[in-house]
Amino acid sequence: MRVRLITCLTAVAVLAAALLSGCSGVPKVPGTGSTETPTKRLAPAEVLQYKGKRLDSVDDFRENSIKGPQTVDIKAYRLKVLGEVSKPLTLTYDQAIDRTQYEKVVRLNCVEGWSVDILWEGVLISDLLEQAGYDRSAKVVIFRCKDGYSTSLPLDFVVGNKILLASKMNGVDLPRERGFPFQVVAEDKWGYKWAKWVTSIEVSNDASFEGFWEKRGYDNSGDLPKK
Repeated sequence: MRVRLITCLTAVAVLAAALLSGCSGVPKVPGTGSTETPTKRLAPAEVLQYKGKRLDSVDDFRENSIKGPQTVDIKAYRLKVLGEVSKPLTLTYDQAIDRTQYEKVVRLNCVEGWSVDILWEGVLISDLLEQAGYDRSAKVVIFRCKDGYSTSLPLDFVVGNKILLASKMNGVDLPRERGFPFQVVAEDKWGYKWAKWVTSIEVSNDASFEGFWEKRGYDNSGDLPKK
């Protein structure tokens, strides 16, 4: 009788342990037999305030590119710095950003009547020009893009105003729709001077160069109205 009682108690204990282990909250990872809880990685969240200033979102832009958002194969991507330079560059994405990073809140104003305040982060275009050994007597910097878009900025404006070639906005990598991998942050200029999906930066003496919209009647200076 005692032996039978112990056997019954043992069976109850085993059953209880099995039930408890089934609701312990530490599930097995499928196919591994491991009891470690799987880690879920969250996408980085964009910054919407910077030094007390409210920022607009990456979703607050209107799509107005000439051929729609471009898809860039970052493994095959190369950024060229050429023209009036002594050492033309062909850089991978990693090589292009492997230098001092700068960040700045700059408003983009579109001729369509909307604007956004964004925290931009990237490298100075002038640092890339320095590496390429640019001709300081040249007149303009021409930007060409994956979708065939082009525009230009005066060389002294680019260097003197520390114009950024941005790879991030609001703390996250540029989305495809916003110009990944690089967008020119042409502060104090209309939005059509903010080239996206940049593939080449050309130092030139052609001060009369006209880009995509400039050939269609837009002002070549792209200057915003004086306040």
